[in-house]
Amino acid sequence: MPHSSDTAARTGAARLSAARTPAGGRTITPRPAGRGGARPVLRSPRTAGRGLGGPVGPFGRAVGPRTPGPGSKARLSFLTVLVTLVLLVFGGRLVWVQGIHGSEVAAQALENRLTPPIETIGTRGQITDAKGTALAVSVERYVVSVNQLLIAGYQGTNGTSDGAVGVAERLAPLLDTDAATLGARLVGDRKYKVITKDVLPAVAREIRAEGLPGVNVDKVAERVYPNGDLAGNVIGFVNSNGVGLAGLEQALDDQLQGTSGSEIYERGLRGQPIPGGFSETNAAVPGDSVQLTLDADIQWKSQEAIDAQVAATGADSGAIVVMDVVTGEIYALADSGSLNPNDPGDSTGSVTPSVSDVFEPGSTGKVITMAAALETGLVTPLSQFEVPYQYTVNGQTFKDSHEHGVLKLTTTGILAESSNTGTLMIGQQLSLAQRYDYLSRFGFGSRTGIELPAESAGLLRDGDAWESWDKRSQLSVLFGQAVSVTALQATSVFATIANNGVRAQPHLVKGWTSADGTYTPATVPAATPVVSEPTADTVLSMLESVVDDGTGGKASIPGYRVAGKTGTAQNWSGGPGITASFIGIAPADAPRIAVSVVLKNPRTSEFGGVVAAPVFSDVTAYALAELGVAPSGSQATLFPTTWE
Repeated sequence: MPHSSDTAARTGAARLSAARTPAGGRTITPRPAGRGGARPVLRSPRTAGRGLGGPVGPFGRAVGPRTPGPGSKARLSFLTVLVTLVLLVFGGRLVWVQGIHGSEVAAQALENRLTPPIETIGTRGQITDAKGTALAVSVERYVVSVNQLLIAGYQGTNGTSDGAVGVAERLAPLLDTDAATLGARLVGDRKYKVITKDVLPAVAREIRAEGLPGVNVDKVAERVYPNGDLAGNVIGFVNSNGVGLAGLEQALDDQLQGTSGSEIYERGLRGQPIPGGFSETNAAVPGDSVQLTLDADIQWKSQEAIDAQVAATGADSGAIVVMDVVTGEIYALADSGSLNPNDPGDSTGSVTPSVSDVFEPGSTGKVITMAAALETGLVTPLSQFEVPYQYTVNGQTFKDSHEHGVLKLTTTGILAESSNTGTLMIGQQLSLAQRYDYLSRFGFGSRTGIELPAESAGLLRDGDAWESWDKRSQLSVLFGQAVSVTALQATSVFATIANNGVRAQPHLVKGWTSADGTYTPATVPAATPVVSEPTADTVLSMLESVVDDGTGGKASIPGYRVAGKTGTAQNWSGGPGITASFIGIAPADAPRIAVSVVLKNPRTSEFGGVVAAPVFSDVTAYALAELGVAPSGSQATLFPTTWE
């Protein structure tokens, strides 16, 4: 039977379990009896069912580890999976970017930082005379342009304003302009706008040193002609893009032009080069430089002389050609009123009339008739003729320039006195085919091949049509009419006589120097035989009589033997008027140069012996001295000009 005390304990415990739950919602659970008697255990409803024996906090609250419920476990699992997926995505992307496509991505990023290819200009080659005097050069200049969008974001420093105003304040003093005016040009939404051109290198360096955002300084090559209008008619000029538009600049453009290069570099946010960043340059290649046959001093003298004579005679225009009779080199090619290539302005018409404008040669063309008659054996220099003032042949009547009675002249005398009627008496013995043939041999109707654009071939009726020449033209061609030539073609005729009857091609290019300094002489076509050496020597001697005892007395040069011919002819083209000329050779005993002086419509006199011969004497004497040609060492033995 149980002990009474045990019974009492159980009874008390039962009462407690049935008792009302105390405030705070705690349930008093009896602790098993032990030492000191039974003590109740307080348990929160939130910990019910979690087992016994854990630590108990104040007021009997359990403080031991809590076991998560089903919801907490799900949330924890979701977060774990989510974090794992994020890490996998970033890790995969990292492997993709750096491992698989690393080089491709890096290359794309670099490309985005690179500037577009910037073209660098290949400097145009120089043009110099035979002695190296610069006639055309390319100099370093710069163009200043802006990106107005970048300028708008400029942040002023050291007290300067922001935006376009601030940039103008710093840029205007360097460009020597007004800041307000410049600032107005910097405002806008254009990515490229030129502010100024022709900036000197020193100024360009100062602008770059400012480091202004949106301000670009680009190098260009400006064409400069140091000697102004000297040989401007021959040199020509270029346009704003450096392309030849006239003269040798145009004719030789392909070889003078340099080859452009390019440059790219890695840039920062504002377009500035990144120090140590990527850069690549394809160097531009300068064009070849050309050395001409021109002598700058002889060219200067020729230009001065023809300009002065045009003014003195009231002529419309004039030209002088100085040519080496052996090589065909042109020492001077002067046209009156030569343009200044630095400021060609509103140049109209031909830049080089001496090779493009044509005129009737007149009496200078009688040289061809005499050479043909001698070559074919129709006459000798001493053949005798009774020459009237007026002569009728084939129903056509011709006259000499001065009225006279019948003159007893030799072939030489007819040439010396420039008799039209006497020339007809000789030339009529030539067939029409022969007349055309010799005109063609001496270059009439064909371009000389000189290196200039727009060279004229002159006017000579086609060889297949010579039989259809009208009756007057058949005879007029014998004394330099009904045909038309350039000043260069007419000069070439006399150079051929002086060169033993061999025609050298006139040319201006002596040689080329490439960018690496290699010099290459120009290739000149082989000379062309026209008449035999004896015939040429005879005609040359006859031409000396023109100067010593004929119409060309004012062409004489002290100390030198001179051969030449006067010319006066009505214009066949270019409107009414006359062309007066003198073409000569010096020294006649050892020919070196042929020089022509041509004046269109002189008002003071129409005779070449009066208006052109003195200019020939002046220019030729200067050229001989400049070339170092010694005076003649012998006296001329001339053919008689008259007979009894």
